[in-house]
Amino acid sequence: MIERTELSGIVTLRMAHGKANALDLELMQALSVNLLELGSAEDVHAIILTGSGSIFSAGVDLFRIVDSDVDYTKRFLTALNQATLDLFTLPKPVVAAVNGHAIAGGCVLTQACDYRLMVSGKGRIGAPELLVGVPFPPIILEVLRFAIPMQHLAPLIYSGLTMLGEDAAQRGLIDELTGAETLEARSIEVAKMLSALPIAAFRLTKRQLRDTAVRRARRYAGEFDSDANELWTSDATRSGIRDYLAKTIKR
Repeated sequence: MIERTELSGIVTLRMAHGKANALDLELMQALSVNLLELGSAEDVHAIILTGSGSIFSAGVDLFRIVDSDVDYTKRFLTALNQATLDLFTLPKPVVAAVNGHAIAGGCVLTQACDYRLMVSGKGRIGAPELLVGVPFPPIILEVLRFAIPMQHLAPLIYSGLTMLGEDAAQRGLIDELTGAETLEARSIEVAKMLSALPIAAFRLTKRQLRDTAVRRARRYAGEFDSDANELWTSDATRSGIRDYLAKTIKR
């Protein structure tokens, strides 16, 4: 589900969960477990998050959402929110090595990292949640608000646009483009560069940069979590997800 390799204190977490690395309850729980363990490990200096095959992550496993009961959706959302928070607040450098499509939840995981590399080519990235008909939980929206330049944030969210890497770099979703054959090496290079910074200063600086987003997410969770959960689990939303899947995706 998550393959883990280590080289000189740089740990690579590779999502290997089906063809599309779709986000489900088990994958999100596994990601949190790995992040919490690595965050406290003294011999781990930086982390690289990537995907297997040619897809970073196609986002939430919507088929499982509509095929499962309401309780599963609620447990999944809790795990998704926690994994996103764990990634966003990890007290060590995290590099996203985006090896292909990073859609919806996959895009969010990318934006939660400290540096975002993406393979140039046919891979697309974006946040089409509103096209699917589901709302953004507070922590998800705050990660996007933090990472994406403000002039691009609302247009991208409202349109649900997904884009190629070149366009994503211009709009601030990606820091650097690279070739598929150099993604791993360049990711390690960036991870080593970030991990060479004094860790105590890096940790405090990262917390200062992101603390406003975390505080806002926690405050808004009290206001909006129940509404978001209600929308995610409503019959109308589940029907809309089925319609979206029928139009855009085949099993």
